[in-house]
Amino acid sequence: MTRRSAHLADRRSVLRATGGLAVLPTAGCLGGGGADDGADGGGTGTDGGTDDGDDALPDDGDDVEYAVERVAEGFEDPWGLAFLPGDGRLLVTERPGRLSLVDPGSGTVESVAGAPDVFAAGQGGLLDVAVHPDYPDDRRVYLTYSAAAEDSPADGSGATTHVGAGRLDPPALSGFEAVRVAEPFRDTDLHFGSRATFGPDGALFVTVGDRRDTEFGPDHVSQDPSNELGATLRLTPDGDAHPDNPFADDPDASDAVYSYGHRNPQAMAVRPETGAVWQCEHGEEDGDEINVVERGGNYGWPIASEACRYGTDDPLAPGHDERGDVVAPVHYWPCGSGGFPPSGAVFYDGDAFPAWRGDLFAGTLAAQYLGRFTVEGAGAAEADVTERDPLLDDREWRMRAIAVEPSTGHLYVAVDDPDAPVVRIVPA
Repeated sequence: MTRRSAHLADRRSVLRATGGLAVLPTAGCLGGGGADDGADGGGTGTDGGTDDGDDALPDDGDDVEYAVERVAEGFEDPWGLAFLPGDGRLLVTERPGRLSLVDPGSGTVESVAGAPDVFAAGQGGLLDVAVHPDYPDDRRVYLTYSAAAEDSPADGSGATTHVGAGRLDPPALSGFEAVRVAEPFRDTDLHFGSRATFGPDGALFVTVGDRRDTEFGPDHVSQDPSNELGATLRLTPDGDAHPDNPFADDPDASDAVYSYGHRNPQAMAVRPETGAVWQCEHGEEDGDEINVVERGGNYGWPIASEACRYGTDDPLAPGHDERGDVVAPVHYWPCGSGGFPPSGAVFYDGDAFPAWRGDLFAGTLAAQYLGRFTVEGAGAAEADVTERDPLLDDREWRMRAIAVEPSTGHLYVAVDDPDAPVVRIVPA
């Protein structure tokens, strides 16, 4: 039995004994899962290539007791979660193209009309949701989604990631329109990204995947800031390129690009202590990363990576520390580790679990658990990230999206499945 298998078996025994309430024991960092939607595997996360075991900083949140409650059920591949400020209800996107409004108290699910037509194939469809920071004074709700060229205001063939906005007047989203189209279009249904979040200055950050470009060299789309694939976009609330973007005055680059060299970022969150934007992205096979996003930063894909080539134990590229022209991740899962295919992340700042304040929570897909990371320091070069014991690792759930309920501090998780629940983690 592997270390991870033994640990999970022990945790399941604890869960049975406590009737489903998890008492998290102190243990070393555990990872797992293949890149994207690959096969499960075990592995140890690493911070800059070092183990997070005996030298890890003490964990004050390792003995928190929690229970899991089902809020609502019957969602088809839910992808994004966002609470409405001052309202308390929860917006939920489903990848086939549905948008719903959930009452957390009663579990009532109300369909919201007015969502866009989407390209719901492969990894595409209706993806993330974000609410304007001035809601309800500004009632705009933003959706990221994949759309085919015939359903897009831009020219092209194939499909690409879109950002759209409409006014939410429940039960309808009115006046919805695309405000940004990440070009170019590609004839593939893979690697759309895509997360959306507002930064502390009111700018809208959106991640776009590399659309599974396999030109693994300097000509890869992610290494070319003249296009908007494999990049983080920084937009105004109207969808225009932010005027302070790093390439705003470069005629050979897209003025919407804030950072580039990304593969497929499916998690993004703002760290309250610093206002910095953090992302988690998928590696090829293993090589999953947690990054602090810096203005104009090149994050290396695919000329620098910690991943293997699919189906091998061969490194795909030199590591980030072997190049001086890329930004290294603050935490990664190296080739051969089993990886941490991520989706959805949030920094915990609620009142329900004081011991977890400041921790980063990120969902993992193939490894089927909710990761918790303690963070010390700031910035891409100084942050010290340690993965702690996993949550919900007895449930066999793919974790797709995470949100914190403002009024209670409860953690909400959308499970990725054709017939899925949205659940919440509450104090035991």
